[in-house]
Amino acid sequence: MKKFGFVASALMLASSSLLAANMTVFDPKSVDHVEIKVDLLGQDKNTPVGSVIAVKTNYGVAFFPNLKGLEPGLHGFHVHTNPDCGATDKGLGMKAGGHWDPANTGNHSFPWDDNGHKGDLPALYVAADGTATNPVLSPRIKELSELKNHSLMIHIGGDNHSDHPKALGGGGARMACGVIK
Repeated sequence: MKKFGFVASALMLASSSLLAANMTVFDPKSVDHVEIKVDLLGQDKNTPVGSVIAVKTNYGVAFFPNLKGLEPGLHGFHVHTNPDCGATDKGLGMKAGGHWDPANTGNHSFPWDDNGHKGDLPALYVAADGTATNPVLSPRIKELSELKNHSLMIHIGGDNHSDHPKALGGGGARMACGVIK
């Protein structure tokens, strides 16, 4: 089992390195992209923490975060239904609605599972210094135009890509959000 974990970690690191290497040559003037400004959600006011660039690739849409000031660790990362990061009486960021689920599957799952929310993304990794720069790939989202008029949400805590033992991957409250225009 340890060998499998090591191999899986190595493959994940290699793919992240390849995507990151491609990001170093990323030129917004030469590549169609969407920039999503992200704010840390707060009771009194939201605080800018950076942006995420979404780029169409041959394998789906890749999300390149350039974020700082976040809690270290793995965080749930999703496209939500509504283009609104506002609070409701239920909590911060709740106006974003639920995970984007245009096929009405009602299932939280892996980013590559056709039977889950289309907005389910791989977890976002935040380094010990509070920065997030590792890209993630969403193989089911094929076009940048699909993202428009939704929001990008970062949750407190990880995401097990399942509705068990807790709904929506067991991640915590909504921590940071950006409207996708």
